[in-house]
Parts: sequence; structure tokens; C-alpha cells
Amino acid sequence: MNTDIEKAYDSFAETYEKNRGLFDMSELINQFEADLQVDDGHLLDLGCGAGEPFSKFFVDNGWSVTGVDLSLKMLELANRYVPQMNTIHSNMTEVDFKENSFDAIIAIYSLFHAPREKHPQLFSRIYKWLISGGKVLFTYAGQEYTGSETFSGTKEFMGQKLFYSHDTPEELNQKLKSAGFKICREEHKTIGGETFLWVTAEK
Repeated sequence: MNTDIEKAYDSFAETYEKNRGLFDMSELINQFEADLQVDDGHLLDLGCGAGEPFSKFFVDNGWSVTGVDLSLKMLELANRYVPQMNTIHSNMTEVDFKENSFDAIIAIYSLFHAPREKHPQLFSRIYKWLISGGKVLFTYAGQEYTGSETFSGTKEFMGQKLFYSHDTPEELNQKLKSAGFKICREEHKTIGGETFLWVTAEK
């Protein structure tokens, strides 16, 4: 699965320029910045892609940002568009950091590519990496996108078959709470004609 995802996003990198800045996420970025209630800090972007728009926003506002992605071609774009960001070529389920390393963590359109069986461990690791009071923001696939309450399989996106995996919202909440998180906000947002659940949780 890792190889398939990597190849797909390598392919997306070739057409990234054409679609760059196509969707406005400024409202979501500004909302998360306000939720953090700090002016700067260290942010981790899991599945950072080309680093736009979230990581670029935080870098431009004085944050130190670390981006992790499985696609080397996407990281090449990140190094071009957000050169101040530290990038790591790795799978988000395999990378590791010291405890209390980050003030904020994001996983935008990426976490649902990891098998849902790995989500509890990933949530626990994210919890460990965050400082006390730190927040995570991530997008989560659901029935609105896959057509099923729970799902682990492939769907076509931009001509590529991608692996998606998700639980029900109730099961997701239980996994977050079991990891120690307090859920701050959950809301469905439709961007580019596709609806996902946007979740903010606090350590």
C-alpha cells in the first residue's frame, strides 16, 4: 500500500503546478491558528505534500515547521515552495519524535490513507509528540466520501486508485479519547466538491 500511495502522489506532483492554489482554505487555517492561542511554536505536518497552504502559512507567520511525506516528488515541491520547512521522507505511521516536541500537529487529507487498525497507535504517538495543551487538526474520511459507515479499500482520485480507511465518527471519537485527547471541534466541510470531517483535538 505504501508503494501505491507513494507512486500516486509522485504522479500528482507532476500536475501540481496546474492545480496550485485552486481551493481556498484560509478560513480553516485562520480558525486553527486562533484555536492554538499562541503566536509561534513548532508545528508538525503529517502528509505535508508540497507544504501549501497550511505549512506555508505557519512558516510565514514565524513558526518552525517539520513536514513528513511518503512522496519524494512532493517533498521536492515542498522544498521549492516552503524552503524554510524541514522535510522528512517517511510514512507517518513509522516516523517518530521525542515526547513534547510540537505545539501543534496537522494531517490534512492524509491520515485516512493509513489503515484504520493503525489509527489508535498513531493517535497515541501524536498525543506523545504534542506539548500539554497542544492541538492536532486532521481531516477524516467518512460515509459522505466513501459511501460506507466504515471503509478500507480503494477509490479513484484524479485518475489514480488510492487507499482509504476510516471508522464511524463514534468509533473515531472513542479512539481519540482512548489516546487521551479532548475533542474540541468536529465539522463537515465541503471543498472542491468533496466532503470530509475536520477534527480538532487537544492534549
